[in-house]
Amino acid sequence: MSAPAEARRLLREVFGFESFRPGQDAIVAAVAAGEEVLAVMPTGSGKSLCYQLPALMADGLTVVVSPLIALMRDQVAQLSALGVAAASLTSANDAGENRRILDDARAGRLKLLYAAPERLSRGEWLGDLRGTVRALAIDEAHCVSQWGHDFRPEYLALGQMREVLGPIQTVALTATADAATRDEIAARLFAAPPRIFVGGFDRPNLRLAMRPKGQGGGGVVDFVAAHPGDSGIVYCASRAKTEAMAAKLAAAGIKALPYHAGLDSAVRGANQDAFLAEDGMVMAATVAFGMGIDKPDVRFVCHADLPKSIESYYQEIGRAGRDGLPADTLTFYGMEDVRLHRLRIEEGGASDERKRVEHRRLEALLALCEAPRCRRQTLLAYFGETDSAPCGNCDLCLEGAKIIDGTMDAQKAMSAMVRTGQRFGTEHLVNLLLGVETDAIRRLGHHALPTFGVGAGGGRDHWRSVFRQIYASGLVTQDLDGPGGWRMTEAGAEVLRGRGTVALRAVPAAGRSKRGRAAAAAVAVDAAAQPLLARLKALRLRLAAEEGVPAYVVFADRTLIELATRRPATLAEMADIHGIGRAKLDRYGEVFLAAIAEA
Repeated sequence: MSAPAEARRLLREVFGFESFRPGQDAIVAAVAAGEEVLAVMPTGSGKSLCYQLPALMADGLTVVVSPLIALMRDQVAQLSALGVAAASLTSANDAGENRRILDDARAGRLKLLYAAPERLSRGEWLGDLRGTVRALAIDEAHCVSQWGHDFRPEYLALGQMREVLGPIQTVALTATADAATRDEIAARLFAAPPRIFVGGFDRPNLRLAMRPKGQGGGGVVDFVAAHPGDSGIVYCASRAKTEAMAAKLAAAGIKALPYHAGLDSAVRGANQDAFLAEDGMVMAATVAFGMGIDKPDVRFVCHADLPKSIESYYQEIGRAGRDGLPADTLTFYGMEDVRLHRLRIEEGGASDERKRVEHRRLEALLALCEAPRCRRQTLLAYFGETDSAPCGNCDLCLEGAKIIDGTMDAQKAMSAMVRTGQRFGTEHLVNLLLGVETDAIRRLGHHALPTFGVGAGGGRDHWRSVFRQIYASGLVTQDLDGPGGWRMTEAGAEVLRGRGTVALRAVPAAGRSKRGRAAAAAVAVDAAAQPLLARLKALRLRLAAEEGVPAYVVFADRTLIELATRRPATLAEMADIHGIGRAKLDRYGEVFLAAIAEA
């Protein structure tokens, strides 16, 4: 099923897009036909358009459930810039403004009304909109799932809210929902089974890379410094680390701010606004800076610490490159990260079954970190896409991964565990294998063990990698108490007895990564267009400041790059540029044409 001609006309005239992104066409067609729809689409694939466009094609109001004020505010700003009648009911509005918005909704002067689930659940006004609302669009629908990583109890009441509004169409959208979560969404949010669309999980414009902590190739500051002038996010494991990281980046001459839930709300809001409004801003943040970040031109995401699960990793890197242009990701990880995550899972109040699920998700992420083949293939296989080819856009594809027979090294490592009572952590065992007589090794008599020095031919990074990889393979496990002592599993015992083999990825030679600036360079225009692009960005920033909106609400980076490259001389030529619909052409066309003519 394809979207009707009216949808394609509005796509060009209002949004300025020549064609649908993959997956959008069929979903828009189903929503426009009045079907109940659950759509699972990757971050950056254009989920919002799947309900916004049908809302413009029909009479009546579409109420959009969105979890965060910042996200609603930005969506409304972008729609308003496109000439679409939209508003949001939020606690950031005063009472008079919310009353005016409701009056506009009742009078049919709005096409889209955004509200948080908390406001909907206590909204006495819902009944007043009965007969006016034609559709309920639920964004971030995975928040209804108690198995999800962003569970919001207020989402559980949306089914009852829909009944108050009357017999209306329901559309639910999310980027992350496995089969069990999809079933839960369908049961909780729909009166009857919806039509389910599951798009691919691949984000081919994202370059994927992972690096063990302390293993050469530079750190977070080096990675960020390799993206001068780019906006990006650095995720950190703790509030204190976000502030320290922001200070460290600032000391290196990088515009950086911290963001975490413990900051004063005014400071947190100001920092988020600065990130959204300015070019080249880097946010050092906890995962509190996540859902609702709709900035399309984030050029990189760096994890200074390992995320808590593979789903969290996928969602967090998905905040880069939402405009479809190339973006870079890098994740630093270590076994201490894994141990801390496991400890948090065990100390949490979840059921035993939930804890088992969280452990499996964490183990899947570690397996991705230690993958011997294309990272994208490994990631997509986790989400059920097993037919993908090597991507050519991850560190393992670009730099190569040498696979070796690691059976003997695995046996040496596990023998060291067994001979020391299976109660010591990585560094003690690495020292034992390397033959380093530390005070602890001499005091415990471990220098007299047969395994002392049997790994002297390998370096410290090599043996750390062996421990991580045999853990990811299920041959060993790690105690949560004390220093994280290693213990052998039954599968490991079979290998130690000579009844199995182990393939390991060799540690690459020390030195700076060959990833370099490829992703960022792919976004850049040629040298001749650079001065004009800088001029257009400055103009965009001035207009955005005058209007009190983020810069990308005026024009996205992709639009500016096309303007600088193609240099349109008339409004008709400018109308062919990606992202310039009728309203934006009327509003900004002359001023940008003048800037181009003067360059």
